[in-house]
Amino acid sequence: MADSQDNSIDLSAIQIHVLIIDDDEPHAQAVAESLERVDYDCTVAASGVRGAALIESDTFDVVVTDLKMDDMDGLAILAKAKEELPDAEVILLTGHGSINSAVTAMQHGAYTYLTKPLDISELRAAVEKASSRLKLARYNTQLKRQLDEKFGFEGVVGNTPQMLKIITQLQQLAPTDSSVLILGENGTGKELVAKAIHQNSRRKNKPFVPLNISALSEGILESELFGHEKGSFTGAERRRIGQFEYANGGTLFLDEVGEMPMSTQIKLLRVLEDGQINRVGANEPIKVNVRLVAATNADLAQMVEDKKFRKDLYYRLDVVKINLPPLRERRGDIPLLIEHFIKEMTARHGREVEHVSKSARQALMAYDWPGNIRQLRNVIERMVVVDMDGLLDVDDLPEEIAPPPRAGDEPILGFDGHDALIGKSLSDIERFYIEKTLQLTEGKREEAARILGIGERTLYRKIKEFGLNQ
Repeated sequence: MADSQDNSIDLSAIQIHVLIIDDDEPHAQAVAESLERVDYDCTVAASGVRGAALIESDTFDVVVTDLKMDDMDGLAILAKAKEELPDAEVILLTGHGSINSAVTAMQHGAYTYLTKPLDISELRAAVEKASSRLKLARYNTQLKRQLDEKFGFEGVVGNTPQMLKIITQLQQLAPTDSSVLILGENGTGKELVAKAIHQNSRRKNKPFVPLNISALSEGILESELFGHEKGSFTGAERRRIGQFEYANGGTLFLDEVGEMPMSTQIKLLRVLEDGQINRVGANEPIKVNVRLVAATNADLAQMVEDKKFRKDLYYRLDVVKINLPPLRERRGDIPLLIEHFIKEMTARHGREVEHVSKSARQALMAYDWPGNIRQLRNVIERMVVVDMDGLLDVDDLPEEIAPPPRAGDEPILGFDGHDALIGKSLSDIERFYIEKTLQLTEGKREEAARILGIGERTLYRKIKEFGLNQ
């Protein structure tokens, strides 16, 4: 019987990016051409220094480097690749007189070495064998995404139709270099989505740099984005590297981009068009390779109409748009988020939680969550921290979320809090807690007995003893 949907992943369709480093440029170009004929994407660096710079600023799967170069040898390239591209494989090209050095390189993590003059078929076989492990690793990653699709995408948790649609979007766009615009209310998880995009891209081993635009004045913002030279303005006592340079090769996340001043919008647009920045106070441009992900809770389209945001910049940012719904519109995800945050917070604080009461879950489900996922996460953390008995219950909830007392309810035996139990008899205290637990479980004696830590027969006897069966 045929499957309704083919989820197979074609290993041959996975693109492998190869960097060839050799100060003999004609030889490097010949190596690249021989690999491009069998569908590898190749970049050539005609010196070791240039190759090291490309390793810093871009992402490659396989590095083919000459061992002996005037400015920077293959062993230094190997060390650089292991630092910047830990998943990449390095193949060294060497003459017969340098085989000992090549063997040393393999002891330090090189995949293999090939001797010159180069046999093209050997080169292709070595690159294919080196890339097969990478392809398999990517296959396993993509397969895991398919298996986990119902429950989330690298920390983006949800199984409602809205979130499943967003997760599918993320799976499709993460491997690309497209700019992304994330829209949503405060607290809906915009930075979390941006991180998920980065962690599932080819840039994952490069920096993810978040910057909140709303927290910075215009002058400071330009310095933060582009950097500045020493003495470029009052207080600039030393050169500063901006976030674009720091994120080179990786992803820059600009939160609340709608609050960016018009003058800075112009400079940002120029960077997106030219791939170059100018530090404040500098004349020489600096080339950068950065994926931009922007987010806002504002209506940018309306701001464009109101002449408060540049139309050309809006279109450059809005290549792919992700609309995150508020939590009140995806209540079906709340139980999954509760479990996710409990697991996170118990691990963080070294606490144990055995159960969340039905009443507490109902209160969490019913609340409107004006602060969205961020507020839910903070509430769960508070509950885990203040809990004393391993049961997250309504008494662990903040006042604004805890359900109000039902009409006609009176404090049992005049107890209006734990302090009021002082001075009461043990029998009164026992009756109080049994009655409260029965109310919590809506009369379910089996669940009440489990919470109280007593047997069901003992609970039945106590109910009769205290006259609680009415």
